Amino acid sequence: MAPTIVVAGATGNTGQHVVETLSILLEKGGALSGHRIAALTRSPKGPIAQKLAQLPGVEVIEQNWINVTANWLRENEVVRAFVAPVAQLSQFIEESGFLVAALQAGVKYVVRISTNTPNVRPDAVPFYARSHWAIETLLGTPEFEGLQWTSLQPNSFAPTYLQTTADFIKQYRNTGKQGILKLVASADAPVAIVDPYDIGVFVAHLLVQQDPTPHNKAKYVVNGPEDISGQQIVKLVEKHIDTKVENVIFKDLTWADAIADYSQDAKQTMLSLKAFPEPLWQGLCSTSTTSKEFLELAAPKWTPAAVLKRMLEE
Repeated sequence: MAPTIVVAGATGNTGQHVVETLSILLEKGGALSGHRIAALTRSPKGPIAQKLAQLPGVEVIEQNWINVTANWLRENEVVRAFVAPVAQLSQFIEESGFLVAALQAGVKYVVRISTNTPNVRPDAVPFYARSHWAIETLLGTPEFEGLQWTSLQPNSFAPTYLQTTADFIKQYRNTGKQGILKLVASADAPVAIVDPYDIGVFVAHLLVQQDPTPHNKAKYVVNGPEDISGQQIVKLVEKHIDTKVENVIFKDLTWADAIADYSQDAKQTMLSLKAFPEPLWQGLCSTSTTSKEFLELAAPKWTPAAVLKRMLEE
């Protein structure tokens, strides 16, 4: 079996772009040419998985990454890996378990997805942000010296940030009537929302580095190419519907109430999600924070306007 690069959650929003880009880069040759790409998914018969399975060097494997063991990693000769944990109460347990297994198995390098930098701290209010802080702290301990790693800290994912915007436009196009445009964005603060495609491309470029040592223990801020404020989102909407938006709510948090109401987890814990946008509203998540390594290795391309246009065509 060839040395293997594992992509956990390969059919997810970011994972699929990691796999696609890895296939292209490894086909071009280089130090890792001949490495196998193991695309892990719980849905191997789904359309995305079937598409990935056709790519050169890719093997789609039915495997939930949270159940991966050190023995499985050894048997599959895994040398590098990507993981994007889900923001849920079990995140620390599941991701740390994967990382411990990677360390035991002798995996050389892992790239992971974190959250926006201002929220990665031990006193962060959003529950998942503390999990990211804990994981990065764990990786920085002497016990983990044998595992090189890079943590990517996106300000906010563009499709999620713009979902209510796309829904508003689609509703207007279907009914000719305006609802209320609810935005998590503040009116004026610039936020450099980033598309999962751009993150996936960067992850792939990191994973194929002949020597990842320069990126070891790095925490890179990964943003989109442009800032956008709530007022600018409203202007985008007006271009698409060709009329003025009649009613808009900035800093909307009703989505967090809905998650808390339907979640089976502790309601108060889920309501902590309401604190997530505060760094965005404070102007702490603009393009000025983007790490130069991201711009140098795989500069982002998807602007907010382009992401919204794509969402409306889906």
